[in-house]
Amino acid sequence: MEITLHSIRRRRRSPAINIVPLVDVLTVLLFFFLVTMQFKQVSTLNITVPKIETAGENEIQERILIALGSEGQIYLNDRPLEKSQFKAAIKLAGELTPELPILLVADEDVSLKFVTEVMDVCRSNQMNTIRLQSR
Repeated sequence: MEITLHSIRRRRRSPAINIVPLVDVLTVLLFFFLVTMQFKQVSTLNITVPKIETAGENEIQERILIALGSEGQIYLNDRPLEKSQFKAAIKLAGELTPELPILLVADEDVSLKFVTEVMDVCRSNQMNTIRLQSR
């Protein structure tokens, strides 16, 4: 078997991926999405809370936000949920953090039936600290 000088010189270099430019592009995309992301507030749910003259400030930092629309729609932390999904989420929250307070924001036209159902679901899952939001 004859080895030629030509075959020894043509060794292939192993392929390599330079990840530094990929990290740079990923960082730029991350900053772009963070800057352009829209954060939904409860006011986008078209809920008009009732006015209470003697209401205090609801300045709870860490809380679960439950909103009720005028037709009884349930929103958990600004995400719409069906009643069965809501019950499952509150059950899980009650098992993990029963001391976490709940802020209940209900439209002024919502039936008392829906408010009491939500409060009953929360209390049956050891979530007993419930505050009502007002204007």
